[in-house]
Amino acid sequence: MPHDPERVAEVRSWFSRAESDLRAAEVSRSAEPPLLDVVVFHAQQAAEKSMKGFLCWHDRPFRKTHNLIEIGEACAAILSALEPLLRRAAHLSEYAWRYRYPGEPEEPTSAEADEALTLAHEVHRTMLDQLPEAVRP
Repeated sequence: MPHDPERVAEVRSWFSRAESDLRAAEVSRSAEPPLLDVVVFHAQQAAEKSMKGFLCWHDRPFRKTHNLIEIGEACAAILSALEPLLRRAAHLSEYAWRYRYPGEPEEPTSAEADEALTLAHEVHRTMLDQLPEAVRP
């Protein structure tokens, strides 16, 4: 049975935007000097959008939030095998706001940025792997 074209387009759009965030993070990582605050922000955004794309495919509503704990729990309720990865990714939530405004005394470390980006790629790939080929950007 063919998939609903509107749902496919919506889900593909979530994953396409997630890929744009991953690309922005990669470009920011390779900048001289690296833009580490931008890397971790876009890593969080990529993970969030990938999870929301997964929820869209399964027709599960979600509220406007950057809280990956909440979004991850909703994803794990659909497929419990995702829980270990989504628990590891939960700490990315703080990058939606941390380092975004003046007054933060520190910047993320290079290792922290690398870890966030690697984890975002893993979340993106894993979420996409659970869905039909038709939704791939």
